Amino acid sequence: MDGNLAVVYLSILVGILIIAVVSVFRQIFKTRKIESSFSKLRKKLEKEKGTAQEYYELASIYSEKKLFSQAIALFQKALKAAEEEEEESIAPIYNGLGYAYFAQEQYDLAIRQYKEAVKSKPDYVTALNNLGHAYERKKLNTQALQTYEEALKFAPNNTTAKRRAESLRRLVSA
Repeated sequence: MDGNLAVVYLSILVGILIIAVVSVFRQIFKTRKIESSFSKLRKKLEKEKGTAQEYYELASIYSEKKLFSQAIALFQKALKAAEEEEEESIAPIYNGLGYAYFAQEQYDLAIRQYKEAVKSKPDYVTALNNLGHAYERKKLNTQALQTYEEALKFAPNNTTAKRRAESLRRLVSA
């Protein structure tokens, strides 16, 4: 009986170790891929002018690294390049720029960028959620509630908007 128990414990331990090793290796490969993209894009954009997509990708990496001031400059370059290229899908760029401002607690600038994203693509649920969150941080609960309800019109199963709207309904009606 004790031998069987030891085998069970050992099997569980080996299973946990395998899961941990797989998780570590996945994270390593993900990090290496991001760092490789980061390095390639940075080198390319230092030498020549890039496309809106390239500036956007590099700005997104900077945002992930929490280097928001560099990300803001690159998002602005992406917007400029998108205008020159007459790119139509600029909503993600505005949303990314809004996120960078939001992360620096510059909520008014974030709100302005999120509104531009929504103006560019009215059914952009991510930007609507982000706009609602920025309104909440500014204590503009009525606008936040309206924004979350707008997001729910486009995505009725949006868990973030549902949860936040329910919370704000109680707060606004109180």
